[in-house]
Amino acid sequence: MKVAIPILTNNGENSSISEHFGHAPYFAFIEFQNPKDEILHLEIVANPMLEHGPGEIPQYMKNEGISVLIARGIGGKAIQFFSQMGIQVFRGASGNVREIFEALRQNSITDLPYEVQNKLHEH
Repeated sequence: MKVAIPILTNNGENSSISEHFGHAPYFAFIEFQNPKDEILHLEIVANPMLEHGPGEIPQYMKNEGISVLIARGIGGKAIQFFSQMGIQVFRGASGNVREIFEALRQNSITDLPYEVQNKLHEH
């Protein structure tokens, strides 16, 4: 399984989640066999689409083999694109990569409505 988390810094497992997924400077890609296991591979990549149009980042995530996106804030149109591509989205997350992965391991990640505090654009 491969999970994506939009993050603010490139600090490995200590990287904090970004307020808005599409404008996150980086994405953490976490690969693991079973959520009860440890991380097999953690990759931090610079967001290649800081300037993007509707559906471009969901398509990028699909091309990367992502099956789950764990975000803090995300727009409704993006959620629709992810859903159409079979990628599950959990909103309202907080913390850093390690804390979010631990919540996933404990099966305590839930989708919580979250309104982005600083909207950077309208799609």
